[in-house]
Amino acid sequence: MSSPSFIPRVLTVAGSDPSGGAGIQADLKAFSALGGYGASVITALTAQNTQGVRGVHPVPAAFIAQQLEAVLDDIRLDAVKIGMVASLEVAEVIAEALRARRPRWIVLDPVMVAKSGDVLVDDAGIRAVRDVLVPLADVITPNLPEAAVLLDAPTPTTTAEMASLVKPLTALGAPYALLKGGHLKGEQCSDLLATPARYEWLSALRVATHNLHGTGCSLSSAIAATLARLPAASTDADAVAAIGKAKRWLHAALEASERLNVGQGCGPVHHFHAWW
Repeated sequence: MSSPSFIPRVLTVAGSDPSGGAGIQADLKAFSALGGYGASVITALTAQNTQGVRGVHPVPAAFIAQQLEAVLDDIRLDAVKIGMVASLEVAEVIAEALRARRPRWIVLDPVMVAKSGDVLVDDAGIRAVRDVLVPLADVITPNLPEAAVLLDAPTPTTTAEMASLVKPLTALGAPYALLKGGHLKGEQCSDLLATPARYEWLSALRVATHNLHGTGCSLSSAIAATLARLPAASTDADAVAAIGKAKRWLHAALEASERLNVGQGCGPVHHFHAWW
């Protein structure tokens, strides 16, 4: 096991959410809550809150490259989480930088579909995620609509249909795929984890809350933070345990979200539920 004094260094490459519940802000909170030091590279500025997105201002690819270079020149990273990437140019900039100085773990949250069901990126953006970033990643964390977009397939409506997507997902190139089943109905919220060695269902009782803002960002960042703590000689079972720990942390953050009372729409999860 890693030394108690070890503090992993984790980078998020994603957009900014001024309301603090999603994007870069949620990522940094998740890293900190799980004992990591967080750094960030901002890919877009957004005007949003708990009620919706009002505007998006993309950061030029050249400046994203400059941010990445500045961080990688100075900090030895243990893990990177990548969030929404809307263009091929930005995907290639990220991939080039991380191939040159690759951390042990890269977690990709392929944010492509809004909670409303609207696809957020064009065909070029979808290809950029699927062809450039998925093969770069160690872990991908799509929800059901995102997995359907990646595979150009119908969105699953049952656990059996959900399970049928896992093999094609891993064939895209990432050795670990956590397919999130939150869009399905029922008391249980079940995610399906595919690893190089096995498939495993990770299930929990569904939390009755509207505070779902930033859940995908927070879970993928929690996974990056827990994987970053693993020793170099870690096993497949260690990785599965780390991902399971991240899911349990998010479940507790959802259960505690009502304590925050933030915003008039879909509020954020309580990242620091174990602390305050």
